[in-house]
Amino acid sequence: MFTTTFVLALTKAATLSFGAILTGLSWRAYRRTADPALRALAVGIGLVTIGAILGGVLHRVVAVDLVVAVSVQSVFTACGFAVLTYSLYSGQESGHESRSPSRQNA
Repeated sequence: MFTTTFVLALTKAATLSFGAILTGLSWRAYRRTADPALRALAVGIGLVTIGAILGGVLHRVVAVDLVVAVSVQSVFTACGFAVLTYSLYSGQESGHESRSPSRQNA
């Protein structure tokens, strides 16, 4: 039977793995295109990933109170989502044309 600690460690490992892959792919796309929106995307995903891992490390390894660890994780997550939101809007400001079908017919 799975213990809560094992499930938590497993989900944190999955978060780190997929977050690192997404951050790496986003960064490679930025390096290839030099699009600032892709750079912001990589930074945002990286912040969310780092926050998730840092919260767990602070609580389990450094023995910080759970409330403090979750607060640190929440700050990183909020900052990451703010940067992700910026990445979605920064592409519109840089003059990139949309490739959506509704805009191609207009």
